[in-house]
Amino acid sequence: TMISEEEVIRRKLLIDGDGMGDDRRLNMLLKVFLKWCTSNDDTEEEQAIIYERMVMTLEQCEFAISKSQQVLCMNQAEMKNYKQLYSEIEIGIANAQKKIVANKQELQKAKSIRKNKQEYDALAKVIGTQPDRRGSLSQLEALEREIRALDRARQALDSRLEQRRRQFHVLLSSVCELQQLLKDEENVESQGMDTT
Repeated sequence: TMISEEEVIRRKLLIDGDGMGDDRRLNMLLKVFLKWCTSNDDTEEEQAIIYERMVMTLEQCEFAISKSQQVLCMNQAEMKNYKQLYSEIEIGIANAQKKIVANKQELQKAKSIRKNKQEYDALAKVIGTQPDRRGSLSQLEALEREIRALDRARQALDSRLEQRRRQFHVLLSSVCELQQLLKDEENVESQGMDTT
């Protein structure tokens, strides 16, 4: 079967390490080694020089391997960090959705309280137009106390709702920043791989 050009490039990169000519360097080292083993014409000094060059080339290849292993370990650590960040973001989004539902319920409750207050205000006005009677006055005072209590409850709910809105806004901003950071780092890594 015909091997695609992409497969050839992939195999070459696998053999070539980080793409800096390690396969060519190893091939040249093998040729020089075979020539060094079979050559009887070189002087002892020339053989020593060739030997030193082979050792230097071998050290360069070992350094490239060590470098590739370190890059691999670093990439694996980064992937672990990204997975952790992704998990934290998912949890944050789930919590934010729960808070949205809770805030909607609190808002609905606040609207109901406000509607009740308006109804009580209207009723208080009607009672105020009636002749002054002891029972009506007591009832009016009780209604006013209840209205004040409901008003305080509404204000407390409004305050809590505003606080939840601010917290949710901060959370969403953090999620957006984390997603942008992940995207930027993926772009940098992909650009780095393209340049090699």
